[in-house]
Amino acid sequence: MSTFENNSYQWRETYFVLFQSKNCPKEELVRERIRSIGPHIEMNNVRTDEDGRLLSCTVTSPDDFAALDICYLAGEEVEEQITTLVEQFSHQAGEQENAQNLSKLVEADARFDILHFEQVAAMADEEEDDLLDPGGLLLVMELLIELCQGVGIDPQTESFY
Repeated sequence: MSTFENNSYQWRETYFVLFQSKNCPKEELVRERIRSIGPHIEMNNVRTDEDGRLLSCTVTSPDDFAALDICYLAGEEVEEQITTLVEQFSHQAGEQENAQNLSKLVEADARFDILHFEQVAAMADEEEDDLLDPGGLLLVMELLIELCQGVGIDPQTESFY
């Protein structure tokens, strides 16, 4: 079940991790690494391919009032997006780190969409409007980037992560 279908959460933003499909991590490795973040982060609704590679999951962090839906995509849609992103980010290629990220982007043929949700109950209390902690999102993105040997992108700010 997608977090979009859960009335307790509202979508906030989407991030991407782009990588070579051959580097798609196995579910058990992702689960192990998420557990290492801490007991407050849980991985549910897991789907894998026949080789055990992660296709989708939901990561929740009740303490952070946040949830993530992570979905694997490959094929034409990703290839078209990469072409667009390379054009969009090529102006940033001057800095060495950005040049390395652009190089990884050019080689990518797959991506994880990371849809970030905020728990609605947290949003209802105006006095505590800073309950959402994006730290869990950042840690999960970092581990996916590392496991996939990929590059993270924040499309809202048009920047590499």
